[in-house]
Amino acid sequence: MSAGLLFLRVVVGLVFFAHGAQKLFGWWGGPGLQGTKGWLAGMGFRMPGPMALTVAVSEASGLLFAVGFLTPLAALLMASSMVVAIGSVSWRNGFWITSQGYEYNLVLAVVPVAFAATGPGRYSIDHALNWDDNLSGTSWGVAVLVLAVVGALFVLTVMREPRTAAAA
Repeated sequence: MSAGLLFLRVVVGLVFFAHGAQKLFGWWGGPGLQGTKGWLAGMGFRMPGPMALTVAVSEASGLLFAVGFLTPLAALLMASSMVVAIGSVSWRNGFWITSQGYEYNLVLAVVPVAFAATGPGRYSIDHALNWDDNLSGTSWGVAVLVLAVVGALFVLTVMREPRTAAAA
């Protein structure tokens, strides 16, 4: 079981990190912080500079997730970024990814929540530091889920300009 958790954690964590590095550093053809700032401004987000940094760091926290360090924190940042992505980009397109829906983002949001509930596994820094027993469990999973949804709702309602019927 620990090898399976390691494999899933590393793959999903590195996918998140790669997306964050695109937004943060412009790596792998990404837009960098300035491009991310412009993209967020175009979607009506207030304070697009700090928002760009927040999005980039949230996704780049996948590196913490991949190595299993501070797993609940990484899980919260990752899940939050996906809930915001669902609410701001893909929800209106329906479920299926083939229609640019939220299917993929939902999976990427659920995986870190599940790890917050189960723990990162034996092959993790949290386990090596003997933190995993204190930093995982049902209450951690529920807390990550609730905080991700509440935080995303705040971002989507307070940190975004209201959309007019013509713009929607």
